[in-house]
Amino acid sequence: TIGARKVNGVAALHSRLVRETLFGDFDTHFPGRFVNVTNGVTPRRWLRAANPGLSGLVDEQLGRGWENDLERLAELRPLAEDAGFRARFHAVKRENKLRLAREVRSELGIALDPDAMFDVQIKRVHEYKRQLLNLLHVITRYHRIRQDPGADWQPRAVIFSGKAAPGYVMAKRIIQLINNAAAVINSDPEVGDRLKVVFLPNYSVSLAELIIPAADLSEQISTAGMEASGTGNMKLAMNGALTIGTLDGANIEIRDAVGEDNIFIFGLTAEEAAARRAHGYYPIELVRHNAELAEVLRQVRDGVFSPDEPRRFAPVVDALTADGEHFLCLADYQDYVDTQARVDALYRDPDAWSRRAVINAFSMGWFSSDRAVREYAERIWGAGPIG
Repeated sequence: TIGARKVNGVAALHSRLVRETLFGDFDTHFPGRFVNVTNGVTPRRWLRAANPGLSGLVDEQLGRGWENDLERLAELRPLAEDAGFRARFHAVKRENKLRLAREVRSELGIALDPDAMFDVQIKRVHEYKRQLLNLLHVITRYHRIRQDPGADWQPRAVIFSGKAAPGYVMAKRIIQLINNAAAVINSDPEVGDRLKVVFLPNYSVSLAELIIPAADLSEQISTAGMEASGTGNMKLAMNGALTIGTLDGANIEIRDAVGEDNIFIFGLTAEEAAARRAHGYYPIELVRHNAELAEVLRQVRDGVFSPDEPRRFAPVVDALTADGEHFLCLADYQDYVDTQARVDALYRDPDAWSRRAVINAFSMGWFSSDRAVREYAERIWGAGPIG
């Protein structure tokens, strides 16, 4: 920071937090040194190569070469109002889901219904990325289905993948809990195809290229203020997934691009999260006033998902309910679960869902890595194009 001519964050919120909190004094002393360049992703890999079906639809409208000028996708947003195009877009998504379902069947022996919602969280396993919050919703959903198996449940396949740092004990415990919960839920005849849980091992770019085009819902649920940017959210939205997320990282810019009606935002803001910590956060009080959450945690603590070792996941519950728990998982739990109910309601209307999916896909032009590199060149490196 002292030696650099420019210092940039990688998303609008991240850059503001760097400037106002992490390096507030430096920003005062070096006005103009701190800038923002939001990350981007390459459409050559994450759309052209990974999703040939959707790329073919774009080719029909724009011809070849749009992947080198991705902001042209905005020209296609009016197609969200074209019923025929929405149907073709939906057909491409379903074919991508079938492709992923074949991989899951081959790798894990689990059969996924391509007409179920594919709910995807793929990223490094870490407490701040809150795979645990996702899993708490899964267990809540499981509990509700068992309580009322005759209800008209929206089928959902919840797909996790990601790796943990070698020495990160809690992250490895979270992976184990996801797999144990999957084993119980997937084998429960009362649940059947209404809920499936999958953890795909050995996460890689090649695996991501299968998962991302198949996703209906993109889980971007990190604790607000802790995700620098992330780019998985861009890749998933570019392929027509709707985002459920906190106002964190590049979710803010995605919301601005797609419109508030086409994204599911929940939870504390970065400012609210900081205030919650500052004023004292006691998650056990939330548990005492939320019977459903208490039951979900009891099931984890008492070995419903680890009958061979009933106390295996007690440390996970202890971490979630500890005074001052830094990642505020339980603070966002109820809003997250309620927002997931809104997701279900929209998915029940395939045409309305497809309309929003088209808007998401064709609003992602700004998130190309070409734009990010261009901003670096103009605002940081002072470099112009050659030729």
